[in-house]
Amino acid sequence: MKNLFNNLGPGVLIAAAFIGPGTVTICTIAGAKYHFVLLWAMVFSIVATIVLQEMSVRLGLISQKGLAQAVREQLPNPGTKWAAMLLIMSAILVGNAAYEAGNISGGVLGLETLFQHSSFSMGNLTINLFSLVIGLVAFTVLWIGSYKFIEKALVILVILMSLAFVVTAIMTAPNLLAVTKGLLIPSFPEGSLFVIIGLIGTTVVPYNLFLHASLVQEKWSGEKDLAMAKRDTLISIIGGGIVSIAIMVSAAAINGSDVRNAADLAQGLEPLFGSYAKYLLAIGLFSAGITSAITAPMAAAYVASGCFNWQTNLRSFKFRVIWIFILSIGVVFSSTGFKSIEIIKFAQVANGLLLPLVALFLIWVMNKSSLLGNYTNSLLQNILGFFILIITFGLTLKSLGKAFNFF
Repeated sequence: MKNLFNNLGPGVLIAAAFIGPGTVTICTIAGAKYHFVLLWAMVFSIVATIVLQEMSVRLGLISQKGLAQAVREQLPNPGTKWAAMLLIMSAILVGNAAYEAGNISGGVLGLETLFQHSSFSMGNLTINLFSLVIGLVAFTVLWIGSYKFIEKALVILVILMSLAFVVTAIMTAPNLLAVTKGLLIPSFPEGSLFVIIGLIGTTVVPYNLFLHASLVQEKWSGEKDLAMAKRDTLISIIGGGIVSIAIMVSAAAINGSDVRNAADLAQGLEPLFGSYAKYLLAIGLFSAGITSAITAPMAAAYVASGCFNWQTNLRSFKFRVIWIFILSIGVVFSSTGFKSIEIIKFAQVANGLLLPLVALFLIWVMNKSSLLGNYTNSLLQNILGFFILIITFGLTLKSLGKAFNFF
């Protein structure tokens, strides 16, 4: 058990990244409104995440390159190369800035469930102090610049978050037969398409594909550690999926008509299961927000390093400039009056736009024998990858259509 714990790391950070406030919010809405019927969508999401993150792990360990760096080096034409880098960099910066605002806003919701609102005014502008606190914590963890420290901090927060949500789910004493049916049998209740899109879109997170390829190089040294890295990925992502399922199960215990986020869920469960449920969910939401608030800026910095061929060093000036920029945007937008739920929804739309593009780049480089030798994708891995790509592209079109009322 001790060896297993010591060999966990990058995968746990990826789980911490995808179990952010967006996942907590959409899982809460899915459980409250549709009970156990949409659990199958989370199962699909976890399988898709495992398939894509395994590719990312293999790329990082075998090639010793991040995804952005690998794409840059595999494009021989300078014009095409810089066009791709500009596209990736722009998409990640916009997407992660949106994520970061949602992450910090979600952490604030957790704190506001436990404490009274805390803010101060500067002229006509009202500043939320909780956003500043969360931003300061994330800044401190990232500024220390030690991968081992970041890993330990996030592992502790993920364990805290997991316990909070799983214990809450157990307290609700769900119907196990109904849960099993929901996990295994796909169903599309009327009006559920956007929720299904949200469940998949907030679990299969595009910036995690960049982050994972870089983090495995911080933890392990190459081909000999591939088996450990894959085991870490499998255990961590399945564990993250169980947490997401636990949130849906918890939300199914109450009437979903007035439930819009986990803070509402915490208030709704309190009369049924006592104040412990409220506190557990608030702690879980805060942990989800702060873990993702740390990983999103770090991912953006890794992407920038790969795009511009910078030295990948957590303490380098350029690396710090990027994550400080993303973190600052998140703090500003989450502390100056923007509605948390709207920020989180916008982050989901940004995710839907970005995921097919990143998945396509990943599958492309995973078939380059000049980069990976004998560790290129197998036929089955390519089939699974393209299947996920097609599904996510279709969901992107549906998501955009609903968001802008195209169809």
